[in-house]
Amino acid sequence: MEPETGELYRRFATREARGNSASYQELSERCAEDVELMGLVSALPAPKRQPNLLFGAVRFLGGPVGDGYPAFRAWVLARWEDVRAAMLRRRTQTNEPGRCASLLPLLAALPQPLALIEVGASAGLCLYPDRYRYRYDGRPEFGPGDGPATLECATSGPVPFPARLPEVVWRAGVDLNPLDVRDEEDVRWLEALVWPEQTARLERLRGAVRIARADPPELVRGDLNETVRELVARAPEGATPVVFHSAVLSYLPPEAREEFAATMRTLPGHWISNESPVILPEVLRRLPRPAPADLAVFALALDEQPVAIAAPHGQWLDWFGA
Repeated sequence: MEPETGELYRRFATREARGNSASYQELSERCAEDVELMGLVSALPAPKRQPNLLFGAVRFLGGPVGDGYPAFRAWVLARWEDVRAAMLRRRTQTNEPGRCASLLPLLAALPQPLALIEVGASAGLCLYPDRYRYRYDGRPEFGPGDGPATLECATSGPVPFPARLPEVVWRAGVDLNPLDVRDEEDVRWLEALVWPEQTARLERLRGAVRIARADPPELVRGDLNETVRELVARAPEGATPVVFHSAVLSYLPPEAREEFAATMRTLPGHWISNESPVILPEVLRRLPRPAPADLAVFALALDEQPVAIAAPHGQWLDWFGA
């Protein structure tokens, strides 16, 4: 096996699964030391070796992920060709609506109304920040009274809590492989990407799917660098174009990231990035303090100016001071 594949699984165990999923922590720790299994995974193209993709594929195919490592290992080895095919066909398109809780303070503070453009949109569930209910710390909930999905977020620092929801008059997204909320197989894949113990997160996803099915988003199949200009140009007159993304640019090579950043600097409107702190050099350079080294976190930034450190699924938000 390639040593970096095992290290990828060890890092996932300590930085992401620990404290969030005991079963995924055990699986990733044991996988990292399993020469035979890591050898199979290492034979896949590099973008297809992620723990989330392996575990999601096994869940999607009905395999065991919460019954201990021996059962998981035996099932994966016996069904490897099926697992391999699913990993090659699918992508880690975690479409976590909870990230809207991180984005909301920025979205609500921009000139209204908004035209939202999400790059790496998956099924487009983050295109509905105006349709969810929100609960920050112990503050009163706000949002649509009958909304089927409530997003909870713990906060620290001087978060500019919004007095109102953003007014969204147009929404669209781009993805290399858009998922359709009306397609049961696509929704089943989204559910397979939710970690086993996170039942509340699964219910939130299902509520978000119901919201999106009532008004399906416009999703374009394509490369973000080739499509973002076109989508921004289609924003209705009088609306503020806002391009945003979460956990997307890490899948691009550095030169494609720089191309995207250069494009965004020339477009009208605003750019909200919610990515690992090291992904965008200008955001990293401007961080007022180092990001935690032992956790997977995002740097939330507006037009490359970092404003907060955020949890990957929107479960907490640490806002910077002035």
